[in-house]
Amino acid sequence: MIHLLQHRILVLDGAMGTMIQQYKLKEADCRGSRFAETAIPQKGNNDLLVLTQPEIIYNIHCQYLEAGADIIETNTFNAQSVSMEDYGMQAHVREINLEAARLARKAADVYTAKTPDKPRFVAGSVGPTNKTASLSPDVNNPAFRAITFDQLVVAYKEQMLALIEGGVDALLIETIFDTLNAKAAIFAAHEAMEEAGKKVELMISVTVTDKSGRTLSGQTIRAFLASVEHADILSIGLNCSFGAKDLKPYLQEIAKYSPHYISIYPNAGLPNQFGEYDESPEIMAAQVQEFIDEGLVNIVGGCCGTTPEHIAAFAQMVKFADLRTPNDKQKDEGTLYLSGLELLAIKEDSLFVNIGERCNVAGSRKFLRLINEKKYEEALSIARQQVSDGAQILDINMDDAMLDAVQEMTTFLNYVVSEPEISKVPIMIDSSKWEVIEAGLKCVQGKCVVNSISLKEGESDFIEKAKKIRAYGAAVVVMAFDEVGQADTLARRIEICERSYKLLTEKAGFPPSDIIFDPNVLPIATGMEEHNNYAVDFIETIRWIKSNLPFARVSGGISNLSFSFRGNNIVREAIHSVFLYHAIRAGLDMGIVNAGMLQIYEEIPKELLEYVEDIVLNRRPDATERMITYAEKIKSEASGEGAKGKKEDEWRTRDLQGRLEYALVKGISDYLEEDLTEALQQYNTALDIIERPLMSGMNTVGELFGAGKMFLPQVVKT
Repeated sequence: MIHLLQHRILVLDGAMGTMIQQYKLKEADCRGSRFAETAIPQKGNNDLLVLTQPEIIYNIHCQYLEAGADIIETNTFNAQSVSMEDYGMQAHVREINLEAARLARKAADVYTAKTPDKPRFVAGSVGPTNKTASLSPDVNNPAFRAITFDQLVVAYKEQMLALIEGGVDALLIETIFDTLNAKAAIFAAHEAMEEAGKKVELMISVTVTDKSGRTLSGQTIRAFLASVEHADILSIGLNCSFGAKDLKPYLQEIAKYSPHYISIYPNAGLPNQFGEYDESPEIMAAQVQEFIDEGLVNIVGGCCGTTPEHIAAFAQMVKFADLRTPNDKQKDEGTLYLSGLELLAIKEDSLFVNIGERCNVAGSRKFLRLINEKKYEEALSIARQQVSDGAQILDINMDDAMLDAVQEMTTFLNYVVSEPEISKVPIMIDSSKWEVIEAGLKCVQGKCVVNSISLKEGESDFIEKAKKIRAYGAAVVVMAFDEVGQADTLARRIEICERSYKLLTEKAGFPPSDIIFDPNVLPIATGMEEHNNYAVDFIETIRWIKSNLPFARVSGGISNLSFSFRGNNIVREAIHSVFLYHAIRAGLDMGIVNAGMLQIYEEIPKELLEYVEDIVLNRRPDATERMITYAEKIKSEASGEGAKGKKEDEWRTRDLQGRLEYALVKGISDYLEEDLTEALQQYNTALDIIERPLMSGMNTVGELFGAGKMFLPQVVKT
């Protein structure tokens, strides 16, 4: 198939169900003599017909091949145990798939023999099942799932092994409405090929549910592409959904961003009031011609409502079509793509990415209490606030001795998925226990991040876990930790990161852009001299990684740095902002932070800034003692509410423009109604207010953000 795709557009067959309907089969026909006594009605169980009416299925294959199809699909769309349970036919899944593959193979080989210069191929049809792993069927219980990832893998693998044994050239995972189901199918496909000892091509086709261009489970097209980019696939594309005309914008998006061959096989329009499809071969062909003319597709075919006449029209068109060349994979190789319901693309020149830290039972007493008390809806409010405050990735950790971490991770992630305002961002599954990480990976449809793995248990354990993480389709955080222990010097950090990078890229098959190093943010100003250079060493490690480990990212748990000053939020926030300012300039890509607790670097009082930079940059031997003394002074002053209130209100004495600019930069909305009423008296129009004082304030925000002195949470408040 690959060879032919390099030379021309291939034609896929059309609808199987539409053709079966033309035979007007009755219940007895569907049962056949073999299943005549079956208790459950079998009409509608089209996949069973490969056993009860094989000549009909074979004839349909031949009609599509005669029409000019290069690829025919097996009649196995629902032929896995999950869907077959509705008909009581789970025990016959292997036989159905084996016979379906053999029928299609026989027909394809007959036509290849007729025209050896036009070989025909068989794609094993793998449908989405009738259940979804990402959504609850019970509106009163968001955490409930009718099926799990593991159950899907078992069902898909059984089907795929039989299809491979039956002689298919490819597995076509199609009509994807839930990306988690698709990820389970991809996982099963790799396992099935390994067990069968035979590699076949993997083809993927997604369906969008409406004009929003999202899947049923809520993902955008680009989020979906990121979620399945780990798969070794031949083609990716769209099917079903609606007619060709309405699919065009989503096809354009896939063709623009995917490095693979692109397929499309739409319905013959939308169904009419009788459930039938009205678009003729001529109408459809004219629409598909646009796709070909614009260089959007490599494989064309038909879904619901299409017939051999439609396929014959497509086959005529592609004879004279120009070839579409897939996008260059290397063009974007340095970009880290993550996804929730929406895409997060982290490029080499992207600004700092905030990872929300408060959904961590080890770092938030409130979150721990809510999880302990099973108050998941309330716990969601913490996640929601983190995203609202500007977190672009959400870190979730359930490691507590009193919790069943596997169960709690699974339950909470299932709740998160039910909240689009939270699940739109990628998830970071954070645990020191492999079983918790794996449980989390089986809940998330997007491309998430595993936090973390290390060389602590040796190379073989490290490589094995990395390969598993890759199979689940996630990026990975690697801690600077090995068999000897945690890296706490520049030399040790470099040694471990370099060794880990080589193992991941050379032995685990990990793309460099999916590797995120955490070189250990450790507490400073502890009173122990050997800790004084921890921040400096971390920053220097960032510089080394950026210069020596191509495309790798760097992250860290920022709040660890200020642990010595817990209870003194003013000082801690200043330490975080100062450290981030210098670390980002060195190349820090992301960090786990409390998105609502960061000071603007430019707004830190000069005296406090000097003390903080002394400890962060280790500029003087007495920096710790001076900082401890000054921190106590700040804590004492902060307890004086009158002085605090007076200081906070000083900006209210500025002129109107100064007050509006300050309110924007600080994200203060308390006085906006009062100030804007005054502004309406001074300016001629509302537009003047926007273009002058408000835009002036936004320009200041832009300059601070671009210089790394202001962070996304503050911009969000603005």
